[in-house]
Amino acid sequence: MSAPPAVFRGFANPVDPTPNELRTWAYAPDSVPLTAMPPDWDLLVSGDRLIATLFDLAMDTSCPARRFAMHCLYIYAADAIRTGFKAHPRRKLRKLVEEAEEEGDEQMAIWAHNTRVLLARPQLFDYHDWCEGGLVRHSRRLQ
Repeated sequence: MSAPPAVFRGFANPVDPTPNELRTWAYAPDSVPLTAMPPDWDLLVSGDRLIATLFDLAMDTSCPARRFAMHCLYIYAADAIRTGFKAHPRRKLRKLVEEAEEEGDEQMAIWAHNTRVLLARPQLFDYHDWCEGGLVRHSRRLQ
């Protein structure tokens, strides 16, 4: 995957960015710092419409916003599982997990493992870990 041009002038609508805007921002994240985004922007972009883009960004070890993309994957997985797949389709999450296991690096493999653990034992959900970035900042395999 090649990086998009590093020139990014902002989002037309930061609450509802396009996949291309998100991808371009991810390769120049200092152009619009996270602190300038709307509150809970991570929760806003972690939906079905942008998950493929976020997944691609998380798979790219050279992406400057990779940690943010990983964080969004954790939010997406937790949201899907905790709502009994009412928020996001089981099939889509399963496909992402399988691709992460087959083609991802260690960080993606850990995300896939943790997602499978949460699927098997939803009571292990911890808001701080899954929705506030705990599992990204302190990467570990859940038991």
